[in-house]
Amino acid sequence: MAKQKQEEAPAGSPAWMATFSDLMNLLLCFFVLLFSMSSVDVAKFNEMVVSLQKSFSILPPSGQSIGEGTMVGSGISQLPNLDVYFNEAMNNGEGEEGEDDQKQESQGNADFVEQMEEAGNNESEKMADEIKEQLEAAGIAEQVSVDFNEQFVQLQINGGVLFESGQADLQKAAKPIVRKMAQIVSKYEGNIIEVEGHTDNVPLHGGKYQNNNVLSTFRAMSVTDYIKQVANVNPALLKFSGRGSYVPVADNSTAKGRAKNRRVEIKVYNSLYSKK
Repeated sequence: MAKQKQEEAPAGSPAWMATFSDLMNLLLCFFVLLFSMSSVDVAKFNEMVVSLQKSFSILPPSGQSIGEGTMVGSGISQLPNLDVYFNEAMNNGEGEEGEDDQKQESQGNADFVEQMEEAGNNESEKMADEIKEQLEAAGIAEQVSVDFNEQFVQLQINGGVLFESGQADLQKAAKPIVRKMAQIVSKYEGNIIEVEGHTDNVPLHGGKYQNNNVLSTFRAMSVTDYIKQVANVNPALLKFSGRGSYVPVADNSTAKGRAKNRRVEIKVYNSLYSKK
């Protein structure tokens, strides 16, 4: 039987190579397009390179391989862990920058708080000096104590003058003192004025008020209403609260101490802490 003669292959490259070449060209164009659309932060990239050199001995002048890898004929390592090195270097750089930013922000906040406290103390001290002078001029400096902090100036009337034990109505002898105080603090227009009521620790049994918390609130309200009657004060800036027997200023075991604790404090906030 005669052998069949094999047909000679057509000249030129196989047809599939043309399609493959077109596909490779399209992929190349695609990645070139992506690269052209990307942006590179040159400064951060240079910092990353320096960090890589210091931390991992990457890209040394002698042309050594990076990490473990086989050098090929072109002199470039295969770098199987390059993505790990890159991410670690970038994260280290961002972490240091983040910590620096956080420290700067914290320091800035601390400086701002310190400046606010200093400015508040200065303004409160000035207000306290003015109020003391006016109290002396009004002849009630001995009945009213004055203190201040970075937020407000506090005026406190000697407790025994204001209220009887278990009562919230101002005593007759206290009204002239409260009236003069109200006229003094009303000169600070635009400043918040807070009236805070306090009691001794004697429990209430029956009577008009349920407990010392309620009693202290009514004491503050009683003084607040009287201030509105005798002085031109903006009601929107006038507020009151009751603290019960929880903030004593004297020993409740004596009658004299309990009288001091039955008190009302008037706080005139400075302009920094009067903003709504």
